[in-house]
Amino acid sequence: MAKQPISDAAETFGARVRARRNELGKSQERLADDSGMHWTFIGQVERGQRNVSLHNILKLAEALGVDAAELVRGLRAPGEAGNSKG
Repeated sequence: MAKQPISDAAETFGARVRARRNELGKSQERLADDSGMHWTFIGQVERGQRNVSLHNILKLAEALGVDAAELVRGLRAPGEAGNSKG
């Protein structure tokens, strides 16, 4: 059984990372190289299985050529109204 996303926010963040990576035509391995992370970590982020630190959000945003705000805009912490996981 596949591991579930840790929260709605993590799932949405990961989907945004994946969508932007795909827009750029980058593989997970290429994004990992560009951001200084491991490709397995990138996969976990995209599946919403990681709680990504601020520094890693900034690294991903830079490697994706976007402002970090685009990746986190509108996300809510687990336990807040409208976020059912966590």
